Amino acid sequence: QRCYVCGERGATVTCGHKGCKRSFHFPCGREDSCISQFIGLYRSFCREHRPEQTVQAQQDGDTCCLLCLEPVEEKLSFTTMVCPACMHSWFHRDCIQQQALRAGIFCFQCPLCKDSERFLPEMYNMGIRVPVR
Repeated sequence: QRCYVCGERGATVTCGHKGCKRSFHFPCGREDSCISQFIGLYRSFCREHRPEQTVQAQQDGDTCCLLCLEPVEEKLSFTTMVCPACMHSWFHRDCIQQQALRAGIFCFQCPLCKDSERFLPEMYNMGIRVPVR
């Protein structure tokens, strides 16, 4: 298989969307904003078919990431995410990924409201890897 990102052979990850035949190398997929889910069927999605958050959250003025305290985009995107439970906790994808790696499955929760019941499944769906440790 050829990687649709770099064009080289040996792409082993295929988009999980029905009818999509795009394949990519895992590192190329990360570079191209593809999402890989690390639970259940371990599906991956190309940039065009990746899941997006459906939460209808609005920011209050200038909003900062709760983890790095840097400004986030004004809307949900691949790099900007929000807690589905409280809808007030905004963060960068890279920041929440680092938090997940540090916390592990038993301690990973929303940094603001401390919810894990709705937060954890949403993060799994959005491609955040949470280790069991």
